Amino acid sequence: MSLRMQIVPVTPFEQNCCIFFDELTKQAVVVDPGGDVERILAAVRERGLAVEAIWLTHGHIDHAGGAMDLKDALGVEIVGPHRDDRMLLDRLEDQARMFGLPGSVRNARPDRWLEEGDTLSLGEHVFEVIHAPGHAPGHVVFFNRAANFLHAGDVLFSGSIGRTDLPGGDHATLIDTIKRKILPLGDDVGFICGHGPGGRLGEERRTNPFLV
Repeated sequence: MSLRMQIVPVTPFEQNCCIFFDELTKQAVVVDPGGDVERILAAVRERGLAVEAIWLTHGHIDHAGGAMDLKDALGVEIVGPHRDDRMLLDRLEDQARMFGLPGSVRNARPDRWLEEGDTLSLGEHVFEVIHAPGHAPGHVVFFNRAANFLHAGDVLFSGSIGRTDLPGGDHATLIDTIKRKILPLGDDVGFICGHGPGGRLGEERRTNPFLV
């Protein structure tokens, strides 16, 4: 397959901003531009990519803090997350003040909300949208069935799970999301997450201390 991914670490939280792109057509989308927009733009220019949209998994500042600036720079739409994260996106500037984060952060206004069962396309590459609450009420994840690949956002990590002590978080909901919606996708599904290294769902099902 010609689908490729580049990770651009952004913000003091070392968030994995992901650029999905088609190696042949150079079509691309940017997932979760939390900040450091110039760094993201430099990666796009270096590869000669044509970014078609910005996709958001959820409304926390380290994932959405740079969305409006990147939208202005590229002239593309912001797609997602689920509308249950509207309150978080409306308060990104408050989040910036709370965490003392430097730089420009603006409240984000998606051009389109996502729902369970929606699909997103990057050229011929199709991603299924799964509403995955628990870490944030409107969190979504993106599953490419053909590539057997999941962008898990902050729902699931290698050996861990997303925080649930932030506004809108709920531990029981997150565990239910992972066990009912994520793990059944298949043990051999590879995933990338919002921070740190990715892995495979089967390994998490067998060894993740929050799930065993």
